[in-house]
Amino acid sequence: MNFDYSPKTKEYLERVGAFMDTHVFPAVPVYRAQHEADRWGVMDVLEDLKDKAKAEGLWNLFLPPNAEHDTDAYHGAGLSNADYAPLSEMMGRVSFGSEVFNCSAPDTGNMEVLHRYGSDAQKEEWLKPLMNGDIRSAFLMTEPLVASSDATNIETSIVRDGDEYVINGRKWWSSGVGDPRCRVAIIMGKTDFDAPRHAQQSQILVPMDAPGMKIVRMLPVFGFDDSPHGHAEMVMENVRVPVGNLILGEGRGFEIAQGRLGPGRIHHCMRTIGAAEVALEKMTRRLLTRQAFGKSLYEHSIWEQRLGEARIEIDMCRLLTLKAASMMDTVGNKGAANEIAMIKVAAPRMALKIIDDAIQAHGGGGVTSDFGLAESYAGIRSLRLADGPDEVHLRAIARNELKKYRDNPDYPTHDPKSGIHDFG
Repeated sequence: MNFDYSPKTKEYLERVGAFMDTHVFPAVPVYRAQHEADRWGVMDVLEDLKDKAKAEGLWNLFLPPNAEHDTDAYHGAGLSNADYAPLSEMMGRVSFGSEVFNCSAPDTGNMEVLHRYGSDAQKEEWLKPLMNGDIRSAFLMTEPLVASSDATNIETSIVRDGDEYVINGRKWWSSGVGDPRCRVAIIMGKTDFDAPRHAQQSQILVPMDAPGMKIVRMLPVFGFDDSPHGHAEMVMENVRVPVGNLILGEGRGFEIAQGRLGPGRIHHCMRTIGAAEVALEKMTRRLLTRQAFGKSLYEHSIWEQRLGEARIEIDMCRLLTLKAASMMDTVGNKGAANEIAMIKVAAPRMALKIIDDAIQAHGGGGVTSDFGLAESYAGIRSLRLADGPDEVHLRAIARNELKKYRDNPDYPTHDPKSGIHDFG
């Protein structure tokens, strides 16, 4: 078994790493200053970084090769999921890092949907400017009145009326809506409430300035506004769009959702590992530079235990993430479903523990904005809900585990009354 990165991965790691060191990390204080001056505006420093990244060919790195859908106009950098994984981790060390390379959610998921399932007209109107980084987008699925982790629950209606669809419903946690560059949303709703359970849903493209698209409020995350992209509660009141805005066809929404969530989930996990590494670094430096009760903090045994556990847990999650990414490349997203589910549970839990320990090492400073740990904790805590809560993924993993034995004709009997114990 080879655990080494491919030559292509090593090349891009060197290029992305050099770009981060030369341009991104030095820009962090400038970004913060511009953000504080206009929290819901576009940061000039970010747009400048994007121009530089595009000029160096470090652009759309997330989109893996797809022989069926790649064209001269629409393609990524040629990196597999396994190639991209350590690059995404590196981007995750800075809150806006992924956007610099046009690799941030929800745009990545929306681009993959349009790349795989969009019509030529949809690609021309929306995929091209998204891949160019000229606009941003949103994905509207979650609803306040139902458990939207089960996509069959959603209540938003998409009803055909002649040459148009009419959309009515309420969504929340609509990430990206607050960004002034957000021009289009992909909305998940139902075109047929009486169809079979997984054939009721459809996905449709809706311009953000369409009449009837109303932002009710922006939702804070543990008090943080997550500007400029933000998370919105929205109401759609008789929103009309052309029938050509429907993606793939009526009743194909669940199929599209399953196609997009695998890559999206693993991208989150990749970036989360980067955030955990940053927290571990901050914790370690703090322990080396602070004293309590006559000795450095690191000399208190509890911190040796926490540091050791942090390194183990980060590396375990990284290996599982790389395994999931490799399987996505070799056996497809469906074949890697179990591994994707496992890392989606494991990575945020791991990062939260390490960030929490880092906060503890910083004392009162850890819960302020001075060290970035509180905001990081809030973001990753919300990740345990994004793209399906832990419970949904654990349920899927458990069912797959049960299925292996339930469907096995040689299912072993472990009934204590039978005296049969097939333990070898």
